[in-house]
Amino acid sequence: MNVQQADIAIVTDEPGWHGARLREAFRARGLLARYVSLGDCHIDLQRGISGVVMPGFEQKLPQAVFVRGVAGGSLQQVVLRMDFLHYLGELGIPVYNHARAIEKSVDKAMTSVLLHRAGIPTPPTWVTEQEAEARAVLMREFAAGHDVLVKPLFGSQGEGIVRLKAGDALPAAETLGNVWYMQRYSARSRDSVGEWSDWRVMVIDGKPVAAMLRRGKSWLNNVAQGGVCEAIPVSPDDALMRLAVDATRACGMDYAGIDILRDDHGELTVLEVNSIPAWKGLQSVTPLNIAQLLADDLLRRIPGASVIAC
Repeated sequence: MNVQQADIAIVTDEPGWHGARLREAFRARGLLARYVSLGDCHIDLQRGISGVVMPGFEQKLPQAVFVRGVAGGSLQQVVLRMDFLHYLGELGIPVYNHARAIEKSVDKAMTSVLLHRAGIPTPPTWVTEQEAEARAVLMREFAAGHDVLVKPLFGSQGEGIVRLKAGDALPAAETLGNVWYMQRYSARSRDSVGEWSDWRVMVIDGKPVAAMLRRGKSWLNNVAQGGVCEAIPVSPDDALMRLAVDATRACGMDYAGIDILRDDHGELTVLEVNSIPAWKGLQSVTPLNIAQLLADDLLRRIPGASVIAC
């Protein structure tokens, strides 16, 4: 029995709703997509194609790779998994987002410095391995009347974020991987009236395509944390959209989900740049097929690709 050779690799260990939408989108263009776990890939310089063995692509490597997730593991495992993505890019296979972009955004410290260097407003941030320095930052911020967010250096969907108020203790080093990523809480003025909200803008190929307002049940507005989504108009000339596009460009991403809020001074501020964003909440408030937009943008990047049949 012949098994049809897949065209596209969707890198993920948990396909779920997003993986299913992407497979449908590629199928709509006449292409078969297969889920691939990077943990199942390996290097074999004698038997692999260009040294790479990918389950389901033993005869021919994929035309393109869509990265929906990179599973955690030991440092060596994560390095090897990212090496696969780097190497596929070296072979001329479009990887979406490319490996370097994913590395930049997964590392919140790198994202912060890239935004700062590009002149994009983002909350004051400190990253250190030194407990004395972390305590000093905390005391200065408390003295100035600010709350402080402590976030995992690698994290998403609001998981592991702690908000510290005056008098709170610094979290123990071992709970944060021995690195304190600390950020000034920038929406304190809205707490008293319970207006916890921010915006998520999806940028694809340098253009804003969909956006929403997220209203939270607490100061965490993520959909995964119970935030409620409302669609907002998308206009390339809008300051919110321009900021999202600039943040995506500053981090060198093909596409991104940008989280923005208005700070205590009324200024727009970029909180997060997500290179593997979830879009289920955004999809619920827009008629656009976001998975199709993403799939089509990736397909246009395949060398020699012609116009996509609709």
